[in-house]
Amino acid sequence: MRPQTLLVSLMAIGLSGPAFALDDAGVAAALKQRLDGDRTGACLAVAVIEAGRVSRAFGCADGKGEPRIGSGTAFEIGSVSKTMVAAMLAQEILAGGASLDDPLAAWLPEGTKLPDFEGQPILLRHVVTHTSGLPALPPGVAITDPSNPYAGMNPKLLHAALGRVQLARAPGTAFEYSNFALMLLSDALARRTGKDFEALLDERLFTPLGMDGAYIDQRPEGITAARGHAPNTQPVPAWTFKPGLAGVGGVRATLDDMVAYLKGQLGAAPGTLEPALVLSQQPVWTDGQPNMAMNWMIAPLNGRPVHAHEGGTGGFSSLVAFDREAGRGVVVLSDTALHSLGGLGSIGLHLLDPAVPLGQPRKATPAPGALVEALVGDYQLQGGMTLTLRRKGDALEVQAQGQPAFELGHDSAGDFYPLAFDALLKPVKQPDGSQSFVWIQGGGAMPAQRLGARGETP
Repeated sequence: MRPQTLLVSLMAIGLSGPAFALDDAGVAAALKQRLDGDRTGACLAVAVIEAGRVSRAFGCADGKGEPRIGSGTAFEIGSVSKTMVAAMLAQEILAGGASLDDPLAAWLPEGTKLPDFEGQPILLRHVVTHTSGLPALPPGVAITDPSNPYAGMNPKLLHAALGRVQLARAPGTAFEYSNFALMLLSDALARRTGKDFEALLDERLFTPLGMDGAYIDQRPEGITAARGHAPNTQPVPAWTFKPGLAGVGGVRATLDDMVAYLKGQLGAAPGTLEPALVLSQQPVWTDGQPNMAMNWMIAPLNGRPVHAHEGGTGGFSSLVAFDREAGRGVVVLSDTALHSLGGLGSIGLHLLDPAVPLGQPRKATPAPGALVEALVGDYQLQGGMTLTLRRKGDALEVQAQGQPAFELGHDSAGDFYPLAFDALLKPVKQPDGSQSFVWIQGGGAMPAQRLGARGETP
């Protein structure tokens, strides 16, 4: 549930050729090329919609035997859930009960203290475009279980956290991705309608669109919840949310559910829902990058606007993107968290437009001896943690101060990774020719600075 690299990829493409129709075999071939032998062991469910026709494929990095996922498997879709909050807010707007210019304060319990900037309040338009200025997570709210980080959060804690925020700039002036803001809106929407959030989703989206396997907590009969995995292939716990906060990333859905959702976004929604989906797709913030609709990011591909959102939880990654003008869209669901490795943008954009490079699997490969030797040493990460890299046979191991040492693998993308937990060590060559790295873990990217013999930076 973090901002991903998809829109960076879109904006960097520049040129693109015409789209080509794909059948099931074509989608399966692209999936195999991108995934086969990938060190993460990920399994993906993929669908492409074009001119109303749907092509699907399921596949795993380990191609032996049957995939551990299928048509009845529900995935955590993470932040793609936010686009569903946008659709329901659009319904409220069209019904006359809301406006994007409503102050967020008007949607929260009376007496809730909200920050402003020199008298400029946070409006709903700022929340759905990630320009509110609120931080990514509520300050002062402890994450008691890193493997299930949102489970302990509740509306009372979030409302109290607002009183600890000081805005650094006026709302609406800069893009800063905020799960905090969307949790507030998710809960406020349920309160406003007087309904349980899952019941509201079912009534307003799941049932009208035929998303029969989609759910938050109440898993439908015949649906199996996929087991999530870290990029080191190890299973990880599911993420859970208090009922009203689930709009930030708590929806679980099958591939066919997300196909139904995407068809609705492309114009096949029932008459009562169609205007709300169209409204949610309209540009709201165009003063920076990425351009934003209501919780949809917008960027050009092949001369037309593409709406997209990626999602990520502890054990899952997801991507939904569509070109409404061309009537083409793509869904990619992974039972492995791939956001620290670049997410699903390469395969998703390739399936939208084959002129976009597909990308290659990350295969485990021996590390070059010269690189291993150049990286050996002591480092300080931005933020204070000290790490030691030392040789272990032909490989590297990493040890944080006061912690055990862990062996690092190496992959064909040129990165090192701990075999025992989810992190990435990305080598960076310095201007003087020496080697350093960026340590990526828990959604953060921390540059490392080499320490001298006495533990001092050179």
